[in-house]
Amino acid sequence: MSLNKTLTIAGSDTSGGAGIQADLKTFQEHGTYGMTALTTVVTMDPSNHWAHNVHPLPIDTLKAQIDTALSTGISALKTGMLGSVEIIETAAQAIDRSETDKVVIDPVMVCKGEDEVLHPETVGAMQEHLLPRAMVVTPNLFEAWQLSGVGPIRTIEDMKAAAAKIVEKGAKSVVVKGGKQLEHDKAVDLLYDGETFTLLEAKKADTSYNHGAGCTFAAAITANLANGLELKEAISNAKEFVTSAIHHGWRLNEYVGPVMHGAHSRFGKVTVHKETLKA
Repeated sequence: MSLNKTLTIAGSDTSGGAGIQADLKTFQEHGTYGMTALTTVVTMDPSNHWAHNVHPLPIDTLKAQIDTALSTGISALKTGMLGSVEIIETAAQAIDRSETDKVVIDPVMVCKGEDEVLHPETVGAMQEHLLPRAMVVTPNLFEAWQLSGVGPIRTIEDMKAAAAKIVEKGAKSVVVKGGKQLEHDKAVDLLYDGETFTLLEAKKADTSYNHGAGCTFAAAITANLANGLELKEAISNAKEFVTSAIHHGWRLNEYVGPVMHGAHSRFGKVTVHKETLKA
């Protein structure tokens, strides 16, 4: 027996809901063998309203982890929290060495609960080094705004404009994740492959327990690609997976509630409607 191998180059979420913890749980749920290269360790201060503290790892430690994982041969990889230009450049080098084009870039720019770019200088580095290497980029509304430069995103038309700009900057495709700020009655994501816009819609979950949703979505796409799914199917399947996880999110403590990574296997997937939009 052999498993397709998936690698995440990302930060560690000590609370377990996001980051590499979410990635590994998601990889496992999809039947792939997950490996990690940690960039940072994020802790939360229980005596200060769960304030996030970011602890970068030495770059040599990151490179040694990447060497370990790549030596096994991998089927697909994703990136998450990359906290410096040097780390982004290291991730880009890892992608080039990986010998796979199944690359998912989750352009994490903030910690949950924050609303400013953690390291503003990394946006340009992502545009230069990661977008051209991505099979798909998975920004939320804020990240899509930063990568595209189109301004705040509130409507489907805004999402289309941002997606087009991100592909113009080198990504093969992009799926912009909608959120509560979006003026829409459904939970929507927008895929653009350079030619066609596809709107993915699902029922909104009446919950605030969604910690780790973005990481989980990107990890599910990565695992689906590793398992041989075509891009559109990989993304649609991942949308079903993460929507079920959000609908069954749960309360960890008074500050945060993570998604349930095993919800799809316990409760089933949520139906996702796909619609092709005019350019």
